Amino acid sequence: MRPIKIENGEVWVLDQRLLPTREKWTKISSAEDAYNAIKTMVVRGAPLIGVVAAYGLALTAKKVKDVSEYIKIGEWLKTARPTAINLMWAVDRVLNSSKDEVNFVKAWEEASKIFNEELENAKKIGENGEPLFKDGDTVLTHCNAGALATVDYGTALAPLRVAKEKGKKIKVFATETRPVMQGARLTTYELAKDGFDVTLIADTAVGLTMMKGYINKVIVGADRVLKDGTTINKIGTFQVATLAKRFNIPFYVALPSSTLDLKSKVEDVVIEERPSEEIFYIKGKRIAPRGIKAFNPAFDITPPELITAIITEKGVYYPPFNFT
Repeated sequence: MRPIKIENGEVWVLDQRLLPTREKWTKISSAEDAYNAIKTMVVRGAPLIGVVAAYGLALTAKKVKDVSEYIKIGEWLKTARPTAINLMWAVDRVLNSSKDEVNFVKAWEEASKIFNEELENAKKIGENGEPLFKDGDTVLTHCNAGALATVDYGTALAPLRVAKEKGKKIKVFATETRPVMQGARLTTYELAKDGFDVTLIADTAVGLTMMKGYINKVIVGADRVLKDGTTINKIGTFQVATLAKRFNIPFYVALPSSTLDLKSKVEDVVIEERPSEEIFYIKGKRIAPRGIKAFNPAFDITPPELITAIITEKGVYYPPFNFT
């Protein structure tokens, strides 16, 4: 299940805001289109954001020939969402593909290279992580780190898909993931399409679900992972990890190397705050009284001591983490 299509030099993305009730494809023809799609969450998920930004910037090379202007557009594109490191990483790669000129061919080739790398990495994450899951496991996942967050296969869901391909029966519990409901709308949608046994739970039901022994593994994706394993992921991840630790349930994080940030310290990471309307409204209907305030961070920070292992396309890493 791919949320992006490259056809005859054109880029199309699936509008994830409308899933699961409607499938609509939107054309990306420029950096501006990519910026708007990323900002408004037409596309989301760190690897996919990077790929869409790369193609959007490459297509802009058809129209903009001044190097300084092109660089300025690239820097602006990186501000669409500040937390997921893949966005900055991908834009910089396209910009660096032709430093002294604006070259569409080189930019497009670099964007396509990023696409193909992420496609290959997702499958390798699945292969590396699959041995961690046994036949009969019931696995909890938070947010959506499946095919819809990448270009195919996913990150957190990739090991589960490979396990299923090998004949293992894996049940999945998915959190709804308020306020944008990526778990309810997207994770259950793609896993049900793949024939998984899927159970949806409210975010607030995680503790009781673990207490009753329904869950024996947890796996999530990431939007940025620091050198020491500190993981920045969808808001609520820290709570899930804390509860998993309390009930001695293995907690895994899956990501491609493009999500690693080996330079930043935790205090350097900007946690994106989303519009208050996401909390105040559900499908256009206001659910909160007027005159109150909202705090709507999109991500939180999970310390490495809560993480059992981190899975990348290069292998499985255990504490103490020290990525290089």
